[in-house]
Amino acid sequence: MSEPTAHCTFCDLIAGAAEVSVCYEDATSIAFMDIQPVNNGHVLVATREHHATLADVPEELAMHLFSVALQLAPVVRKITGAQGLNIIVSSGEAAGQDVLHYHVHLIPRYKGDGFEVTLPFPGSALPDRTVLDATAARIIAATRDPMRVGGAQR
Repeated sequence: MSEPTAHCTFCDLIAGAAEVSVCYEDATSIAFMDIQPVNNGHVLVATREHHATLADVPEELAMHLFSVALQLAPVVRKITGAQGLNIIVSSGEAAGQDVLHYHVHLIPRYKGDGFEVTLPFPGSALPDRTVLDATAARIIAATRDPMRVGGAQR
């Protein structure tokens, strides 16, 4: 568990210090309605213990949160009548994470709703194949590092 370096709104919510509309909970995770939803039915699935970013979350717990998200996704889509659904993790401020307490967004989507997660990114250029191959090779090398102890490096 990583200690919050500053005040954590999610830790307050989980501790019962403010109103929260819980839609799922178990021993290690909690899911609640986002108070600034993209669309009605926007759910946040969070760790009960404070972990700031994906890099701070134990692998088993991260997998559990994704499992909870997968369990809730069809229910959220059904009850909202959504045409689609985004499952989004933003890890770190540079990635747009505004509350530094690890969580997964379930966002019901509708054609023309105005929320955009555009991929491929319009500002990106197609890299040379040698750049793609070199980056892939670096990733492979890092995951097969014989000096690594335990699981994948973070």
